[in-house]
Amino acid sequence: MSGTVGAHNELHSEQGSVLGEHRGRSRNPVIKVADIAWLEFEKPELDRAETFAHAFGFTTVLRTADELQLRGTDAGSPCVLLRRGARSRFVGTAFKAPEEADVLRLAEATDAVVTPLPESLGGISVDLTDPSGLPVRVVAGTHELTELTPQQPLIVNVGHQLKRTNATQRPPRVPASVQRLGHVVLQTTKYTEALDFYLDMLGMIVSDFLFYPGQRARGPVMSFIRCDRGSVPADHHTLALALGPSSRYVHSAYQVCDLDALAAGGEYLRDKGYFRSWGIGRHIQGSQLFDYWRDPDGFLVEHFADGDMFDNTLEPGWAPFTASGLAQWGPPVTKDFLGINPTALPHEAMSVLNALRTKNDFSLTRLRGLLKVANS
Repeated sequence: MSGTVGAHNELHSEQGSVLGEHRGRSRNPVIKVADIAWLEFEKPELDRAETFAHAFGFTTVLRTADELQLRGTDAGSPCVLLRRGARSRFVGTAFKAPEEADVLRLAEATDAVVTPLPESLGGISVDLTDPSGLPVRVVAGTHELTELTPQQPLIVNVGHQLKRTNATQRPPRVPASVQRLGHVVLQTTKYTEALDFYLDMLGMIVSDFLFYPGQRARGPVMSFIRCDRGSVPADHHTLALALGPSSRYVHSAYQVCDLDALAAGGEYLRDKGYFRSWGIGRHIQGSQLFDYWRDPDGFLVEHFADGDMFDNTLEPGWAPFTASGLAQWGPPVTKDFLGINPTALPHEAMSVLNALRTKNDFSLTRLRGLLKVANS
């Protein structure tokens, strides 16, 4: 790592790694995925899900009695696949491999079977399970949806650089047009094994590590992970993994064109009666402008804009995991976002008890560190 760029140095409380800490990348990955492809969910009420999706800024690609495919304006695959199910649940994450040969090589390395995807998607897939039990699908050769007309960012006057004269700014309160799926955040009880799986199998690399204050010697508890595209910049994180008392979906994030689209789209969602979990603000790790919402089934989804893009020369940053450190500016992080609102506490308490009874990375020491995060 000695030749990598040290952009994290002296940024807030972030530092580079010290001798013996996780490198944040595999020495010899099986393949290198190019991007996240889509997320899959099951929901009992597709009509309700589609109504929210349109208010959030998605466009429907496919709608049947039992399936709903949602897309952004960018060319590529659908962002979200929803299938009718008995209950609302997260089904898994699909990543895009550069070539079908990569899918074949991954299948051979894992003794998995390559299967054709449905005709509505095209291409092939290999279905795996990460060490925490969460499904992972790697796809290639899928149909390419053509680009839709995108929402245009506003022309703004910055300081004394005048780009707009004799014209007003009146962005309407309309849904923020989703451009693409940016990332998914997952919680896992087997953090170290899961991290190494995504690095070794899929060739992803870490942009930032977080550790519990006072527990850095015990290793990180969260990682922001990007795709390794060589010299071509990739999102600061396509996947984020956090240690926790259960293995589950935390949130997913969808890019919009600029701050005004994000803010006006948020006003539209609020006017429609949807629940804002946290926002608007700007993150530290990744630098994104963010705005978090709950869909009608309680899943957390994010609008974001202006995120960091890194090539593969950047080494991982290391920072303490604190609630106040989640944003550069914005309102204080909410209990809902942290998962400690009163309605969630009984479920979280049961998850903690179950995790402590099982051999995994979530120990009493880690529990004490997690409890400190919410009060930091």
